[in-house]
Amino acid sequence: QVQLVESGGGLVQAGGSLRLSCAASGSIFNINAMGWYRQAPGKQRELVAAITGGGNTAYADSVKGRFTISRDNAKNTLYLQMNSLKFEDTAVYYCNIKLGGTYYYTDEYWGQGTQVTVSS
Repeated sequence: QVQLVESGGGLVQAGGSLRLSCAASGSIFNINAMGWYRQAPGKQRELVAAITGGGNTAYADSVKGRFTISRDNAKNTLYLQMNSLKFEDTAVYYCNIKLGGTYYYTDEYWGQGTQVTVSS
């Protein structure tokens, strides 16, 4: 089992910054990828950013150049630095981890989510 605990959400004005953290614990082996997803009211959950076990990163077009995903392997912690926040970034942000191999995963876990609200 793997537990993911997010923190760092909150209320921020447009143009501001927040850093989300996701502390992972439990049986963390063979990471395929870790990522941040978000879900706004009335919308489907979408991928925001991901980082593979090898350290490759990918971003949604809507956040490229503004958000940065990183991972501290020693602390088993995933981060999302969010700069130049926009009203449309308002959502619940979820941490996700996929375990398995380089090209597949067999297990997937989610955090409980943290609310990010950007005021215009």
